[in-house]
This record gives sequence, structure tokens and C-alpha cells, in this order.
Amino acid sequence: MLELRSISKRFPGVQALQDVSLQFSPGEIHAVVGENGAGKSTAMKIITGILRPDAGQIVLDGTPLEFRSYRDSLRAGIDIVSQELQVLPRASVAENIMLDKMITRGRSGIIDWGRVNRVAQTYMDMVGLRLPASRPVHRLSAAQKQLAQIAKALAARARVLLLDEPTSSLTEFEARNLFAILRELRAQGVTILFVSHKFEEVFGLCDRVSVLRDGRVAGGVAIGDITPPALIAMMIGREYLEERLGAPSVAPAREVLRAEHLARRGKARDVSFSLAEGEILGFYGLVGAGRTEVARILIGEEKLDRGRILVGGRPARIRRVADSLYRYRLGYVTENRKEEGLFLDSSVKTNIAITAWPRLVAKMTRHIRGAEERAVAARMAHATDLRCTGLRQKARTLSGGNQQKLSIAKWLAADCDILIIDEPSVGVDVGAKAQIHRLIWDLARHDRKSIILISSDMPEIIRLSDRILVFRAGRIAGEVRGAAERPYGEVSAEIGSFLGQTAAADEPNP
Repeated sequence: MLELRSISKRFPGVQALQDVSLQFSPGEIHAVVGENGAGKSTAMKIITGILRPDAGQIVLDGTPLEFRSYRDSLRAGIDIVSQELQVLPRASVAENIMLDKMITRGRSGIIDWGRVNRVAQTYMDMVGLRLPASRPVHRLSAAQKQLAQIAKALAARARVLLLDEPTSSLTEFEARNLFAILRELRAQGVTILFVSHKFEEVFGLCDRVSVLRDGRVAGGVAIGDITPPALIAMMIGREYLEERLGAPSVAPAREVLRAEHLARRGKARDVSFSLAEGEILGFYGLVGAGRTEVARILIGEEKLDRGRILVGGRPARIRRVADSLYRYRLGYVTENRKEEGLFLDSSVKTNIAITAWPRLVAKMTRHIRGAEERAVAARMAHATDLRCTGLRQKARTLSGGNQQKLSIAKWLAADCDILIIDEPSVGVDVGAKAQIHRLIWDLARHDRKSIILISSDMPEIIRLSDRILVFRAGRIAGEVRGAAERPYGEVSAEIGSFLGQTAAADEPNP
């Protein structure tokens, strides 16, 4: 039995946890849910020694524990798959997985890299991470890094396993594989704490659920004794009704972007598509299928081997990200907000306004006009309902969901005509997710922006997209039309058929 007894934790200006007491049993998958900023991630970090509580105790099997570091929790058999990517980017996948379990040749102390790679590969296979164990982690997508973290946690063989938004960048198919693994661990008596904003996962996988609201325990119950609406009401303190978005309004005759036969070794193979004014075009596929890779080609982060990109009917020369933004008004909300999307040690104001700086420069002094910068930042923070103490707050101190809102606000400030949004609702609660969906829909319907939406969340991509391109092995395996207006089951079955086809798309991506 793992217990939290009257745990409290305060950060400057914020009481993150207040007198939190929870119990987690062996052989149980226990969900911990709540809105962004409710204290979930703080509680997980305290359990694993990453943070120390101001008051209270952690007790395991009746013995009080006092962790001074994450290493102490590992010694006690407690491990975590963090929402924030915790990897060594220049090391290989195998080194990340086996970091504290290196295999040597006898007593020589020389690492047996062949065995290290083979053992790591077994855990990579378990989570569906299909690439060489020797590949450097910095060459992986955010979703692949997430799978590597899960493989590392499985290799630790922990008695207590904490998972903080483990499926945030995984598709429904990859999540099912992970859930099968978690059910096996439950059968072996492992205690699993599962933090997720996806209610279909909570109700389909977990045995019990505890709710945090504003840093306090709002309640706990067996999954079979509560409904999704009742759980949401417990989370937010009121009844929640999902808003219907309405029919799309696309101008198919007004093509704003066209990709013709895009190819990049190991990334994309003969990818062609078009994007119309006011359209939300969905990109869906398994990890490594080419969704994000194609997006990075469009913005100049990846170079083309062949093919061409047309913006507004004219060939575009996009050699770097600055070209895409300032020459072609094409923006990109990255899936990896920590490493690529935000300046974590800078203020909310700086993170939002940075894309708008060129138009905020005073002609005479060449300085940023401070009042306009603050106005832009305040307007975008309000538009995304960013929860912060003020525009001076450091991005690092925001909750994960509010960091995601900040990443979106930054690109709204750029006022792009074409916006690529990669995993828009990763790590956000049900209320914030609805706000982001409405924001994306309004950008397309009312502001006539053209959106490429990349998401591993099938309900999200079906709800928002006018068309969905299904990627497989670096190619477009199929196209789904009228997704937002058709029954969910019908659309998801069509997507599944494209993912499961066994044509040339099954060949390895060179």
C-alpha cells in the first residue's frame, strides 16, 4: 500500500497541494484526474523524490519514506514516466533505457554493447518502438521519445509505476498496446498511478479514480460507481456540457497550399496534398508514420530531396523556419513545447510576443514598442484563457496544460494565414481542450485561416477535421472526407482500414 498523508506543497504565489491524503493498493490501476494546475504532476513528483513536500508523509507498506532525490525512489521500487520528456538527447535509445542497468563483460567493467542493445530492444518491442536501439534520441519525434521513456520504466521493473499523461502523443492503436502491458503489470501486483485527461482511457483501463481540484482532494471512487459527466463535475465543480461546433465552411476553389511529390529520405515518400482557405486538414497515423516529418518539411526544418511546395499558387522557397513565417505566413505549433516551442526561462509576455516582434519595432529607435507588446501578449493570453499570475510569470512555472496554451498563443500572435498545429490538446484538461477546439474551429470558420491539424487523439481529429489524411510508412495511405459530419464509428473504421492495409505502404521507410 502506497499512501500520501496530509501532503502540502507551495510555490511562489501558488499553493499547489494542500493537505492531500490518498491511498493506492497493490494490483490496482488508480487514476488521478483534475484540471490543469490542480496539483496532479506536483503530487507525482513528490512521490518520486523529484520535489520535496513542505508538510506530510509518503508511506509504503507502513514505512514512512523520505526521498531526497529521484534515485531514492528508484531504490524503493517507485518509477515514473513523466509528462515532460526526460531523456539524454545525445545518447542512444538503448543507453537511455539501460542507463542504470548497463551490462558488462565479466569483471572487466567493459560494457557489452551488443547485449545492452538486445535487452533494450526487447522493451522497445513491447511498447511498439520500431527502430534500431542504437539510434540517437535527438533524432526521435516527441512521441517516439515518450515510448522510449515508457520502455525505460518497464525495464526498471518497479513495484509502483507512475504514468503522467503517457499517451499524450500516442495514437489510439499504440495506446491499446500500452494498456495491454499495464494490465499484465496489474496482474503481477504492480501498483499503477495513471494521470490522464482522456476519460475514455480512465474508464476503460482504471479500477479507481481520485480527483484533485485546486490542490485538494475533491473525492475518490471506484470506476464502476461513477459516470463521465459526474466525474467531470467533480473535477470542475459544476456541470459540463460539450459545445457543438457546427458544419465547416471551406472554400475549395481557393487553394492556399499545395504539396507535390514531397520526398525526404527516411521521412516522407511521394507525399502530395492540397489545403484550401478555411479548411482544417487532419494528419493521422502511427508514431513515425510521417505526419510531423511532413510538417517539418513544409516549414523548412527538414530539407526536401525532391518535390515542391506552392503557396497561393506560386512555388515557395522555404529553406528555414524564418522563411515560412515571414515570407509565406506559415506557422507551426510544435508537438514538443518543452524543447522547441517555448523559452522556459522567459516570461509569458516574451513567449507570446516574439513572433510579432518584427511588426512591433519602432522605425526610429529600432526598439520593441513595449505598450504594444504587452497589448498583444494580453490579448492572446485572454483568447487562449491562459491561467497565469501575470505576463511576467516565467513559462517554466506554468502547468503543462497552460504551457500548451502559451505555445498556441505564441503562434496566434504571429497572425499566420496557414497554421500547422501538432498535438494541440496534449496534456490539457477537458475544459481547456474544448476551448482549444473552439479556438481552432473559429480560426478556420470566422478568420478564414487554413489549418493543418496533426493529432494522435482520434476523437479530436474526427471532431475538427474537414478531411483527414492517414499516413503510413512515410506515405499517405488514404483520405477520409466529411469526417466532422459523419458518425464517429464509421470514420474511425475507415481510418483503421487505411492503417491496416498491406500494400506497398508496408515496406520499410528507407
